[in-house]
Amino acid sequence: MKFILSSLKLLKAIQALSGVINSSNTLPILDDFLFDINDDELKITASDLETTMTVSIKPDMVEGKGQVTIPARLLIDVMKNFPDIPVSFNIDEATLAIEITTGEGRYKMVGHKSDEFPQVPVITEPSVWEIPADVLACGFEKTIFATGNDEIRPIMTGVYMAMSDTCLTFVATDAHKLVRYRRMDVKSDTAASFIVPKKPINQLKNILAGRADEQVHVEFNNTNASFTFGEYKLICRLIEGRYPNYEAVIPTTNPNKLIVDRQLLNAAIKRVAIFSSKATHQIRFKINGQELVLTAEDLDYSNEAKERLTCNYTGEDMEIGFSSKFFQEMLANLSQNEIQLEMSAPNRAGIITPVDNQNADEDILMLLMPVMLN
Repeated sequence: MKFILSSLKLLKAIQALSGVINSSNTLPILDDFLFDINDDELKITASDLETTMTVSIKPDMVEGKGQVTIPARLLIDVMKNFPDIPVSFNIDEATLAIEITTGEGRYKMVGHKSDEFPQVPVITEPSVWEIPADVLACGFEKTIFATGNDEIRPIMTGVYMAMSDTCLTFVATDAHKLVRYRRMDVKSDTAASFIVPKKPINQLKNILAGRADEQVHVEFNNTNASFTFGEYKLICRLIEGRYPNYEAVIPTTNPNKLIVDRQLLNAAIKRVAIFSSKATHQIRFKINGQELVLTAEDLDYSNEAKERLTCNYTGEDMEIGFSSKFFQEMLANLSQNEIQLEMSAPNRAGIITPVDNQNADEDILMLLMPVMLN
């Protein structure tokens, strides 16, 4: 088997796949990329048993066909150090010896048999969605930070996706914060939903950036989902179980409404948070008339900070505590100039929404549980 292609083209493909490979694998074969050469096409696959990703490339020249697995780390390291030049791969089918030649350079490594590499899962009787690449990337970007890390509740470690005849919804929560992102411009006649784990979301999010004009073909059943776009295909095992009734925790009656500049608030929280308790990251919001006072203190070190902001507020004067860490995450994942914080009581969740959303097809709601004031 022999093929020739651009080193940069190959490097881009294997770097995109490398995120699938775990730093330590139970099966040594999972440290490799599977190279499948057939009909003038090269397919490269990476897998960790739960997530499998394939990229298809057209080499400049192909001779023969077959499969071999190549150590991933070694291949990436060598490709990273080449300029953009043609590289030639010559693979001995009997010994699996691999010779890479580049003009004056010759490099040798040994591949492994492909029969131990995991089979790509086949999704039987799938449901099908078509989602614009930029919508999928944005939905994942806006929600993934709110997912949980508690393996005891695996359902909350992923992003819930649901399609109906009115919209496509992305939801993530860790019981302290919740984000619901809706797109009214993507819908389906048949309602369906599933929960995607964090790892494949990060893989997709990185590769989908800058592919605004493409459509992602999504196929799924009860156990697996595949995402196909351009030269890439990712198949992942879904998180099984019933997602919590997130709508039930979103308070609907919030008479106290605060409108404030997002960037000014974020900068003030950053400064004040430096003086907060390292255990709770608690910041006190004291709203009085058209004035918002942020305070934080760390009693162990006698540290204290206070900052005033002007705001637009309707409702009763109130004091409420929030985690500065979570609040900053939410503000960082919004792009609008002003946000509205809706509250009902100091012990009830606050709702953050953008005020000046330019996209009529987009709806985003962020919920943050308060922390008890000292």
